Amino acid sequence: METGTDKIQAGIFGAIGWLVFNNAEKHNALSLSMAEAARKVVEAYEADDTVRVIALRGNGGKAFVSGADISEFKEHRATADASAEFERKSGAFFAAVRDASKPTLAMIEGYCMGGGVGLACACDLRIANQSAVFAIPAGRLGIGYRPAMTRWVVDAVGPANAKEILLTARRYDSEEALSMGLIHRRIDDRELPGFVESYVNAIADNAPLSLRAAKFIINELSKGTGEADIAACEELVRACTGSEDYAEGRTAFMEKRKPEFKGR
Repeated sequence: METGTDKIQAGIFGAIGWLVFNNAEKHNALSLSMAEAARKVVEAYEADDTVRVIALRGNGGKAFVSGADISEFKEHRATADASAEFERKSGAFFAAVRDASKPTLAMIEGYCMGGGVGLACACDLRIANQSAVFAIPAGRLGIGYRPAMTRWVVDAVGPANAKEILLTARRYDSEEALSMGLIHRRIDDRELPGFVESYVNAIADNAPLSLRAAKFIINELSKGTGEADIAACEELVRACTGSEDYAEGRTAFMEKRKPEFKGR
């Protein structure tokens, strides 16, 4: 898939749409052009029925995403207005990941810093290697995190842990990240690629309509009392029980075989 920049790589393998940050010399720091290219990749995967899971990782094995490319700050974030425009454009990528109807996963190796943590928290699932290191050093740069990204961190670790992450700006190893819920699994460095491959393929084997319903309903319920669109949730549940996949799932269960879901 053409992305418009060699700093973003994309490819579909089976039912998995991979998005790879290819800026290893800067620990995969995210430039504005990378964010815009990555948004287009996610949108393409979202529209492609052959893609059932969207997976993100960094190239080089030493970093997932180390945050925004600070070398661009003088040009793109020198003033409050310029910074707001930068946030709008880069934020569109993060929102595309968060709002995707398909399951999203961050495969984290090494450094995951600043906006990298926000991006990881925008994903539904986060699997890290033992060498992973996390931090949001916004307080040391004099910048603020916009509400949407802060909410994703809060959703992942809760208000108390989110406050410590942001107020101390300190680094966390993978063991601490696991204990606070920042990541779902902590895997040996050498075993991470194989584990993630099996993990995402197992998800892709599940019924797409069921996955979509589960993700949407969980996100709606997390909004809090009175804010969730219960009618939309119920409609997705009805779509599952009226689908061909539901009939296939029942039949496969009775026949003791693996179901072949079609997403309809």
